[in-house]
Amino acid sequence: MEDAIVETMREALAPVSDVAALALGGSRARRAAGPDSDYDFGLYYEPDAPPDIRELVAALSPIVDRPPGCALTRIGEWGPWINGGGWLKIGGAKVDLLYRDLAKVRAVVAEGKAGRVTMDYQPGHPHGFCSAILIGEAALGRALFDRAGALAAVKRDVLPYPDSLRRALIAKFHWEIGFAIDNAELAVGRDDATHVAGCAYRALSCLAQVLFALNGRYLINEKGALAEAASFAITIANLDHAIAQVWFAIGTHQLRETIRSLRELARALEATARTA
Repeated sequence: MEDAIVETMREALAPVSDVAALALGGSRARRAAGPDSDYDFGLYYEPDAPPDIRELVAALSPIVDRPPGCALTRIGEWGPWINGGGWLKIGGAKVDLLYRDLAKVRAVVAEGKAGRVTMDYQPGHPHGFCSAILIGEAALGRALFDRAGALAAVKRDVLPYPDSLRRALIAKFHWEIGFAIDNAELAVGRDDATHVAGCAYRALSCLAQVLFALNGRYLINEKGALAEAASFAITIANLDHAIAQVWFAIGTHQLRETIRSLRELARALEATARTA
């Protein structure tokens, strides 16, 4: 079924003018998808020749389950990072189509290789949208067509994983783990479980970023990131169990135990990073 949906999308969008490249992304591109995983497609375009949305809708309407549901946004409608697309269904499967501005991708790649990454608020990304996601998508995505080789050129620039990006991500996220835990501890005295949980999530998300960077792996989505990091060559022993302890303590309102478990994880990461 996967190959059928992928091929159907390729055939539908290949004739659309001004679509520079189409790539299968997410867990399916990494061959790590479960039976209920969504299909993620990146639609790459040059900003001086963006695709006509009406043409995209006309191309996709014959293949989606409910053509009236083939609603695509204008370019830029979802903000500067996830700058538009649509949520579709094909053969009962969820299909996400995301627009990707090639000029922005190239600029982010240049910044990342120069050791600069950003983190911005973005609905759908509880930890925020890290600019390195665009780099990882281009690196890991499976090109279904790439008219002028623009996507292939980006891939050559970011594979293998740049050491400057690795250092930048570790520098950006490692220090914040302890900062988030300190903030959580301040909230314990107010018995503010919501704030403790928010700080815990942030600390754990930063921990995931550091583990991915230590292993030279691209983190393109928070979902499942820590579970994946537990299997890396450079990781924290019994990471899954340690994270479960954090959330058990929060769920049972053992806020001081939450802080203790988080600090143990932070110390374990310090030891791991020293030997990496």
